Amino acid sequence: MAQAVSTRGPVTGTATAGKKRRKLFLLDLYGTAVGKKYAMALSGIALMGYVLAHMIGNLKMYLGAEEINHYGEFLRQLLVPIAPRTVVLWILRVGLIGAAVLHIHAAYSLTILNRQARSVKYQSERDYQVANFASRTMRWTGIIVLLFLFWHLADFTWGWVNPGYQRGDVYRNVDASLSRVPVAILYIVANIALGVHLFHGAWSLFQSMGWNNPRFNKWRRGFAIGFATLIVVGNVSFPIAVLAGIVKS
Repeated sequence: MAQAVSTRGPVTGTATAGKKRRKLFLLDLYGTAVGKKYAMALSGIALMGYVLAHMIGNLKMYLGAEEINHYGEFLRQLLVPIAPRTVVLWILRVGLIGAAVLHIHAAYSLTILNRQARSVKYQSERDYQVANFASRTMRWTGIIVLLFLFWHLADFTWGWVNPGYQRGDVYRNVDASLSRVPVAILYIVANIALGVHLFHGAWSLFQSMGWNNPRFNKWRRGFAIGFATLIVVGNVSFPIAVLAGIVKS
């Protein structure tokens, strides 16, 4: 008489392996060049959104000290009393730091992959024709922006390099910092580098996400130029306004 063969063991093992594969799907995807491009594009979109919101919020400086200082306090009071003061702001900061780390790691990893496989390039020749200078300087503009970010935090968040720093008095701190000509020049140069970085980033994210139909190239280019120009003009206006005496505490 034939004996029934039990299949419970193999089925259970297969199910467990399937669950493990599903859990590691994102990590497996990130291990590929395509996954890194997606990660770089999505983290870039998040960082672009922050840069735009940050610039728009800072424009309140032109409405006077009360408006910009009130805006700064509003950010610290997000979701109070549901959450303690500054907690939501720090959650957003941690999220942005995570996005920046992911963006940098994905960019570095793609560079290594491209060096290991010279025949496979991240950008096509057509893309280099559209954004030649910006694409070839992405590494250096990224480094400049990263170093500038540390200075910016030390200046306006931690107050280490801001003369007579007063916590919560955004208007006064901006005037005290950018009234120094070398610092104003630093901010202008860094934001130009940011603009170059944003231009190529805004252009190439469409390619990374697979939205690079040649018919839409002129719209991609227009968006990249418009976004980068908006950020640069807005941010560069602050040191110029301080030096010109338009903003003065």
